[in-house]
Amino acid sequence: MSHPDPVSARTLTSLTGEHIPIPSPGHLVHLQFRRFAGCPVCTLHLRSIVAGLADIRAAGIREVVVFHSSAAELRKYTADLPLDVIPDPDRGLYREFGVESGARALLDPRGWPTIARAVGAELAATGRHSGRPAPPAHPEGGRLGLPADFLIAPHGAVLAAKYGTHVDDQWSVGELLTLAAEHGTPATPAASSPKETRL
Repeated sequence: MSHPDPVSARTLTSLTGEHIPIPSPGHLVHLQFRRFAGCPVCTLHLRSIVAGLADIRAAGIREVVVFHSSAAELRKYTADLPLDVIPDPDRGLYREFGVESGARALLDPRGWPTIARAVGAELAATGRHSGRPAPPAHPEGGRLGLPADFLIAPHGAVLAAKYGTHVDDQWSVGELLTLAAEHGTPATPAASSPKETRL
């Protein structure tokens, strides 16, 4: 599966109205494609990203998170996330980066343990906090979206990419930091060519 290389310069508008340049001068960008607003597996994963955010930022990485949901729907679930969240209900970015949907998102048994754990965590959280909405019964864009991750250099090259094969197939914080170290932070470029180490 192909991905754009290099990524052409553009400015995305986050949920808070901030203008997010991609590529980002002086930063690596971890552009991650999630599923729908309120997706329990996405929420569980993004909590791990937030927990590791100090290390991620120290590595010179800016987190940009895309959902195939509207801004109004995302505000119900992600307004408190300290991340740049991008609504893409028309899936324009998904198409550009070749991010797919498919029944294997939910049918692959490798994702089932995380689905069970994520749903349990959401049920417990909504039970404790009455103001927190439950995951949507009929999510915008459906339930079959697949995750994807891209590590983009300040000059636009895609240093690494991962197209998820099921709902829980994405980079962990540790994998992201390892990739950034292999390719060099913006302040300390790696000696090897991106073409030699790109996933």
